[in-house]
Amino acid sequence: QVQLAESGGGSLQSGGSLTLDCAVLSGDITHFYCMAWFRQAPGKEREWVAAIDSDGSTTYADSVKDRFTISQDNAKSTLTLQTDSLTPEDTAMYYCAARSGLYCSLAADLYTVWGQGTQVTVSS
Repeated sequence: QVQLAESGGGSLQSGGSLTLDCAVLSGDITHFYCMAWFRQAPGKEREWVAAIDSDGSTTYADSVKDRFTISQDNAKSTLTLQTDSLTPEDTAMYYCAARSGLYCSLAADLYTVWGQGTQVTVSS
């Protein structure tokens, strides 16, 4: 069974940066086609942030494009989200997720494995 664990969240002021990591604690993710980051702010639905497929192709939500960077190490043991130029609108719980299938999706319900989340709080 695949288990994911996020880390790297924290509280910071607007304009700052954080590096969020998602470690594969157990299981084999090589058969998962897509790894992604989602976030959920209080009172809002879970929102897709960025994804990387097995070929290394990346996609981003418009709200984070040019500020966030998703990457994965060669062993595919760690998924990273580099977040720069953070604003209070980025405040949320950030989750990593994995899905099988033939394409990356923006729909959270298509992802079958989730971490517990790491909180990012940005103050103005």
